[in-house]
Amino acid sequence: MKAPTLALAWLAGIATLGTPAFAQTYPSKAIRIVVPYPAGGGSDFMARTLGAQMATELGQNILVDNKPGGNGAIAAQDVIRSGPDGYTLLNSDNGHLVFNPALYKNLTYKVGDLTPVTTVGTVPMMLITGPQSEFKDMRDFIAKAKANPGKYSVASAGLGSPHHLALEMLKHQAGLFLVHIPYRGAAPSLVDVAGGQVPLAISDLAAARSFVKDGKVKVLAVASKKRLPQMPDVPTLAEMGIPDAEAAAIVGLVAPTGTSPDVIAKLQQAAAKAFAVPAVREKFVNFGIEPGGIPTADYVALLQSETTRWHKLIRDLKITLD
Repeated sequence: MKAPTLALAWLAGIATLGTPAFAQTYPSKAIRIVVPYPAGGGSDFMARTLGAQMATELGQNILVDNKPGGNGAIAAQDVIRSGPDGYTLLNSDNGHLVFNPALYKNLTYKVGDLTPVTTVGTVPMMLITGPQSEFKDMRDFIAKAKANPGKYSVASAGLGSPHHLALEMLKHQAGLFLVHIPYRGAAPSLVDVAGGQVPLAISDLAAARSFVKDGKVKVLAVASKKRLPQMPDVPTLAEMGIPDAEAAAIVGLVAPTGTSPDVIAKLQQAAAKAFAVPAVREKFVNFGIEPGGIPTADYVALLQSETTRWHKLIRDLKITLD
């Protein structure tokens, strides 16, 4: 499905007439948020932190259910099968609604079967290296990588992850030949960078914050429009002359398509109220995450923009994971 058609389908789904009587009594039982990654990671932290406050706003418990595997497909299938009653949501990242449709010819779920609700958090990607690295800074790395094509390996959190796509974008925009080493999650890649087994990794502050704080890794640059407040001394890739290499993991809540628009609105409003609580926002920022809670239509527009941008890169570079 082409990006514009998909965005229109999402908007049409949101505008469909709902069931007001049901929405007035919703929620009448616990809500389940399915996380496509193991417990303890950034996505899990976001779901549990936001879910705890949303439970207060909605007056019902919110349970987090971790279902990793299949590059997020297992979790997506579980949510779609649950039915559009508003009681099962997916803590989705870019992979589900943006990357996977372009990376897989035979995707095991339909993107059109999922409807956006709101953003949960945005986590900019960054390039890290070990404390004893040969690279003094980002300019030094670029110079050495260009002088030695194929010499340097870069780890990521896995094939098809936002980290992987950020690496492909960096290679493309900077004209670098780097060897990609996919790991099963960000944590093991960070351990190997800290230990010197691999020289570099694309990571994110949410995953790497303790490594950075303890001096186990150093950050060469961040793939964001502006410097991160948590690391004001670390330059952006734009400052290094790579203005288009902007990449982040965008996590959001999505529901099975067909969920009442009134229920989606109630969920979005509960998330927005949760993020208005200073303690919740502080937890997210300290974890290295930009808090979400934006209106549903804005989330749809963001997904549209991301789909257009990333699908072009994936097509141009002929990246496929089938």
